[in-house]
Amino acid sequence: MVVDAKAPGAPAGLARLRPDTTVLVLLAALAALSSFATNVILPAFPSIGNAIGVTTLDLGVTLSSFFVAFALGQLVVGPLSDRFGRRPVVLGGLLIFIVGSVVAAGASGIGMLVAARIVQAIGVCAASVLSRAIARDLFEGQDLARALSFTTVATAAASGFSPLLGTAIDGLLGWRTLFLLVGAAGIVLAVAYRMLVSESLGSGGRASISIARVASGYAALLTDVRFLAPALTVSLIIGGLFAFFAAAPAVLIDGFRVGAFGLSVFFAATVVVVFSGGLLAPWFARRLGHVRATSRGAFIAFAGSALVLASVAAGLSLIWFTLALTVFLFGMGLANPLGTALALQPFGSRAGLASALLGFLQMSCAALSTTAATSLPLAPATSIAIVLAVATAIAVLVFRRPASEA
Repeated sequence: MVVDAKAPGAPAGLARLRPDTTVLVLLAALAALSSFATNVILPAFPSIGNAIGVTTLDLGVTLSSFFVAFALGQLVVGPLSDRFGRRPVVLGGLLIFIVGSVVAAGASGIGMLVAARIVQAIGVCAASVLSRAIARDLFEGQDLARALSFTTVATAAASGFSPLLGTAIDGLLGWRTLFLLVGAAGIVLAVAYRMLVSESLGSGGRASISIARVASGYAALLTDVRFLAPALTVSLIIGGLFAFFAAAPAVLIDGFRVGAFGLSVFFAATVVVVFSGGLLAPWFARRLGHVRATSRGAFIAFAGSALVLASVAAGLSLIWFTLALTVFLFGMGLANPLGTALALQPFGSRAGLASALLGFLQMSCAALSTTAATSLPLAPATSIAIVLAVATAIAVLVFRRPASEA
């Protein structure tokens, strides 16, 4: 059910918005910013490595460190937003992100670049985690699934098309301009959010904050199967996806020799697949129910991962590798919004806390998967195939149906 902007007690900022358009666009942009900031620099890894004296694979640490900081930061911003509201935390986070982007643009070594990426992550995690919390503030049921499907599609679009932009800008203006670009995106979002949205969390929904209360809240969520099962399922699948992003330059540029432009086209093509999964997710949910549809998506993702592993083991061509990865991506596009909706739906009064813990689990899985994919003493394609297969297999195993929907 969409919140009526004219209803008594509705957050003041909604009176100037159409919830089915402007709000969704802003939420999607907030959710997509972290993916944009990460993927737009991937084609520039060879240029960055040459400039600061490291290898393309060594730059994987700029991704894993980003994911770790992103994960930990969410545990703080979620409770803060439940106490003080979404708006000040989002705006403060975007300011920190902008500062990190400027520092990254001037980095002269790997240490400075990693530090800047950590600052970026601490800032942008607020935008990501609170996009889900705001959606939960405003929507329920099928509308929540629809809103989260829209943000999934937007995130996929940012992930897929940003490498094309990154390739062009790196070639024309250099890799440092890329970090200035993502900083500029943060400025635009901050201004838009500041001008258009007041607050989605009403004053009656504010939670008190203390370390003991926050810890107790997280513990309660981690022992509640309604949250834990779908949250872990989504997190493991997303972790595998981020691991692929981290290993993609080594796999596609160094392994399959596709070049920076080929890498960009490859990422752009993934958007269509995830877009399809995201658009079909509400339809599957209506026909099968949220739980069964999420389970189907997780299994499809596992099947695709198994096919990726089989294609790599058999030494098949890039075409077969791509087809197998397409199956994984479709399953991810289906499972992600539905699993996220399942995890958040029962916890409206703790939406910030639940969204933060979900984000923490996602980024923790991403950090672990990325570290494994870039550290295993195997060929990059083999490493990522193993990581994908293991992560999605566990995702299928941990998902449990509530008794009422079994």
